[in-house]
Amino acid sequence: MQRLILATNNQGKIKELRHLFAGSGWQLEAAPPGFAVEETGATFAENARLKALAAAQITGEWSVADDSGLVVEALGGAPGVYSARYGKDDDERIARLLTALSGQSDRAARFVCAIALARPGAALIEAEGVCEGQILEAPRGTGGFGYDPVFWVSEANKSFAELDIAEKERYSHRGRAVRALLAALATK
Repeated sequence: MQRLILATNNQGKIKELRHLFAGSGWQLEAAPPGFAVEETGATFAENARLKALAAAQITGEWSVADDSGLVVEALGGAPGVYSARYGKDDDERIARLLTALSGQSDRAARFVCAIALARPGAALIEAEGVCEGQILEAPRGTGGFGYDPVFWVSEANKSFAELDIAEKERYSHRGRAVRALLAALATK
């Protein structure tokens, strides 16, 4: 089994990515303690590439990174690449989002996940996954993390926070990105 360093310290992402890569032949290991990369990219793909390359360089091993976030049409695409920095914690980010959408009838949104696989010095494969949905007026469900309680997945007729792990993998932006990445790897 080949080792693959996860270029994140986000425990929610680590849990989801380990589950998504289960059975793929890759053994996912957490990034070194304190691993952090300044996300200076203008797109999710640029940030994923930055993080994957940094982790590969630091560890000398293959690395995978994702950058993901929420894109809300009525907010001109915000919070976008700043999704994790839209507030100091999940509760503050959700409250800010709901306040910004107060009175808005257009609540269309999508989660986007860009994922990059790198070895030291080179990004090898990149993929993207998208999940279309709506922003709810109030949180629903207790699962997941981040914006999951306010993101309604029309295909599932539930919020992300109401989905069990198998359902979330099927519909989520991260699940779609990982499946695309693994499919691309299979053709290499």
